[in-house]
Amino acid sequence: MPARSDDTLLGGSVRLHQPAHGYRAAIDPVLLAAAAPVRPGQSVADLGCGLGAAALCLLWRVADCRVTGVELQADLVALAKKNASVNGLENRFSAIRGDVAVLDRATLGDVDHVISNPPYLPPVRAAPDKKGDVAIVETVPLAIWLGAALDAVREKGCVTVIHRADRLNEILAALHGRAGDIAVLPLWPKAGAPARRVIVSARRSVRNPLRLLPGLVLHRADGSYTDAAEAVLRRGKALSLDAPLNDGDE
Repeated sequence: MPARSDDTLLGGSVRLHQPAHGYRAAIDPVLLAAAAPVRPGQSVADLGCGLGAAALCLLWRVADCRVTGVELQADLVALAKKNASVNGLENRFSAIRGDVAVLDRATLGDVDHVISNPPYLPPVRAAPDKKGDVAIVETVPLAIWLGAALDAVREKGCVTVIHRADRLNEILAALHGRAGDIAVLPLWPKAGAPARRVIVSARRSVRNPLRLLPGLVLHRADGSYTDAAEAVLRRGKALSLDAPLNDGDE
């Protein structure tokens, strides 16, 4: 059996078993979960759920919501289920093995939200030692991945993703014509540094305009987390993308 490590997220509030080597959950899934505008009782699909890190952080923060994780790798599906059980969240989390490219919406049911932390390296950009790691190297093009997310969510439901800032143009192109009320939240590694990640939220089949949000600075000059980042990453504070619009909006 591959070596595992026992780690925690949200300042120890969420326990996480993960492989000791290879892809390991860092802060991206925590930030994604913090930004998803999910309300108690709503249903969520996590596409490419991996170990379940984002789903478990979201379930910890939002009472009574339910998450279905979709993951291609069978070993990660099993590990995500184990992580849910370790955290006492198995009644609100399920994980299924599935390929995002051929995802059947009927499998997920009527989903209010989709969250996703897609693989961020196109195959041509991946380093030689990363080319086989489907957790970080695309096997499904980003546009198809985002199209699947929009197909999975209900009308006027919300899709929230975290990805590389230099691929924002691809994200917006994939959403064009199919979603609106798009909010873009830049994540700056330090004050004055270019954003490396963005969180993008959009609602299916609405026409409200795009909003560029103030963003979040993650680190001080000495490398420690800023107070704002600490509140999100350690204490589970939500990252506001403004209040979600109601179903009567265009």
